Amino acid sequence: MTFRSAPTVFVIDDDVEVRMSIQGLLKSTGLHSEAFATAEEFLTNMVSDGPSCLVLDVSLPGVDGLELQRKLAEARVHIPIIFITGHGDIPMSVKAMKTGAVEFLTKPFIDEDLLNAIQQAFNRDRVTRHQRDELAELRKRYESLTMRERQVMVLVVSGMLNKQVAFELGTSEITVKIQRGHVMAKMKAESLAELVRMAAKLELPISKK
Repeated sequence: MTFRSAPTVFVIDDDVEVRMSIQGLLKSTGLHSEAFATAEEFLTNMVSDGPSCLVLDVSLPGVDGLELQRKLAEARVHIPIIFITGHGDIPMSVKAMKTGAVEFLTKPFIDEDLLNAIQQAFNRDRVTRHQRDELAELRKRYESLTMRERQVMVLVVSGMLNKQVAFELGTSEITVKIQRGHVMAKMKAESLAELVRMAAKLELPISKK
């Protein structure tokens, strides 16, 4: 997969008239889109680096919509999905929504419903990207810590006082105080509470003392 920054709506439907109709609607509202007839074609040519979403027909030749949703999840490709179908049923829609779909629309759907769903999908994608970038930055900061600073961080956020950390690590309290200061500075944490939240986001193995 290659990338670019323009917000994009990917449309996958084996009916060329449906693809053209949806793309026409999106173009009329100023939205960029790319259309594919099959899931395999999409997986080969997907291009996105900005907010994006997928308008996906459930019934496709080869890999169907629900299977594509599963494949994307397994590959950790987090793109919001709006399912469309000409013969959806309740169990199918429930399965799609439980596995993260934004909406499940039955053809023929109202244009406004699709556009609203796309806006919701873009908003969800922006939030996901922001959270992913934030986590990447936290990991970068954590990786800048020395091994001993990481040990101090884990013990401090577990609720231990400096003297307890010193006893645990077999060092002096003043040394722990200095190392704790390094941790706070490198992690850019302004308080212990903020450092605790950072540790939770990083999923550090913290035990409550």
